[in-house]
Amino acid sequence: MSATGEAGSAPRLRADARRNADGIRRAAIDAFQGKGLSVPLEEVAAAAGVSKATIFNRFGGRIGLIEAVIEDVVATELQPIIDRARAIDDAAERLAAYIADIRDLQYRQTAFVDVMLQTYPDSPSLVELCHVGGAFNDELVATARAAGVLRDDFTADDLHALLRDNALALKHAGRPARDDYDRRTAFVLDGIRAKA
Repeated sequence: MSATGEAGSAPRLRADARRNADGIRRAAIDAFQGKGLSVPLEEVAAAAGVSKATIFNRFGGRIGLIEAVIEDVVATELQPIIDRARAIDDAAERLAAYIADIRDLQYRQTAFVDVMLQTYPDSPSLVELCHVGGAFNDELVATARAAGVLRDDFTADDLHALLRDNALALKHAGRPARDDYDRRTAFVLDGIRAKA
């Protein structure tokens, strides 16, 4: 092959590698959202039309793949929930909206359950999402307590535990019917509100 032919083939290989990486990312986003961050990499590879080895070559394995897509999988949903809650002036309404939205995200998004449970603590981006959520939980409880809309004995640790316990139940016991799940969200809110 001529030097011109070799030079001409290099961009094609880079384009193929780029297409493979983009395909892996799309397949990972779909798989993680649907089945969680522990979905077998073989499934991601098959959906992307590549080998599992290609995932390791492009992303270094599961943690690298999580790092590459976690923003699209979870962060794009978590941050708007926090922003919506912050925009609500009434402390009771803010608390109710946030808890309902987080429980909704847990129900819909298997990967978010894995983030809350820190299933992959070697992923810096996953751990950072946990810190962002945890910091807002602390802020939310502090403002709700100051406004007198929470039970006196309800703490930020209690909110963390309620949301983590829900994540554990969804991961290991499965998803109940949506109507039952939403009804139980109302029970959670009723249980933590300050009594008139």
